[in-house]
Amino acid sequence: MSPTALQAHPATPPKARPTTVTPSRQVHAIWLALLAAPVAAGGNSPVLILPDMAHSLGVRTADATWLVTVFAWAMAVGTPLMAGLLRRRGLGAALKLSAALIVTGTAVLAVAPWLPLAMAGRAAQAAGGAGLITAAMSLAGSVRRMGVITAGFGTLGAVGPLLGSTLASTASWRVSLAVGAVALLAVPAVVRRADLSAPHHPTPFDGRGAALLVLTATALVLVPRWPLPAIAAAVVSAVLLALHIRSRPTGFVPAALLRSRAFVLSAALACTLATSYFALLFTVPQLLRDRTDWSSATIGTGQLVALLAGSALSMALAAAAARMTRPRVLTILLAFGAAAPLTAALTPWAPLLLLVAALAVFTTSAGQATLAVYATAATPAAQRPTAIGLFSLCYQLGGAFGPAVAAAIALS
Repeated sequence: MSPTALQAHPATPPKARPTTVTPSRQVHAIWLALLAAPVAAGGNSPVLILPDMAHSLGVRTADATWLVTVFAWAMAVGTPLMAGLLRRRGLGAALKLSAALIVTGTAVLAVAPWLPLAMAGRAAQAAGGAGLITAAMSLAGSVRRMGVITAGFGTLGAVGPLLGSTLASTASWRVSLAVGAVALLAVPAVVRRADLSAPHHPTPFDGRGAALLVLTATALVLVPRWPLPAIAAAVVSAVLLALHIRSRPTGFVPAALLRSRAFVLSAALACTLATSYFALLFTVPQLLRDRTDWSSATIGTGQLVALLAGSALSMALAAAAARMTRPRVLTILLAFGAAAPLTAALTPWAPLLLLVAALAVFTTSAGQATLAVYATAATPAAQRPTAIGLFSLCYQLGGAFGPAVAAAIALS
């Protein structure tokens, strides 16, 4: 409207505009938990059915364990890659690719007659799951909401073996490996509520940095299977990655993030707690078999109840963490995190080992929730997905190291 028109009708009130309500952009924590937690159940579902899977695929049980290893590898390397995609292309692209990978991987597993093809399907599932977990954690925004995600992750991870065994006995082991696809039910709700816009990134993608990080993570994941060559490869790739970061400090792995004391200490502690948890997850049942006359069903039920109780307590700590000082929260995590392995090693009363399982899942779930927020609190918004991806990578490495520690204990 021109100034002349405004002067011609000085007494005319402005035309009323309809009131619009802008919807909240925050996704409910329950949807975020549903987006992330089923991946944990899908990852643990093969634990009790490896012989059935091996028989169906015509391989030895030892060879079938590659389905577990490749899942852990794809989760580890997929997490920072999906975080990089989220950072550069936005949440919409990350969710679409993650959903496509899960659907494709599940479809491949449904018909795969050979182990290599089944491994490819399992890797696709894990990479897609890594994207969904990264998306959920990037949308959390607070310790309490992060606690809902990690508690759900711990709970479904605890019931994963039993759920996988039940589905395998009533239907097929292939159905057991499709459990993670339940997470796709949350994608429409997240798409409706979250900001899917892609951020502007004028700098080109750092392909060399991404490749070196993938090589380093791959070598670390393979350390339990081939210690000496994997350690040598990890050292070489880590040195090359460090040199690359020095020459390109704003690349795929930002140098500023590695110089952040809060990020480095949080990620290191998360890796330590995860290693302890996954080691005790395999060690406690063996110790109970050695020290008691309990049946396998009794041991499995007892450990399941302990893990569920620990997951519930982790959510309680995450909810209370907002009213507590950071040193106090870290003291609780360190104290209970140390108490779990010490109790397992020193207790003369075997049933107390169930408390060990509860403490282990409590510290790792609560630690993942609180430490992820601490690690990203001082991170610029543009680098937050990268920080979450690298932090989650450290947690996933604990999942690879823990079973190796358990195997060393069992053989000692």
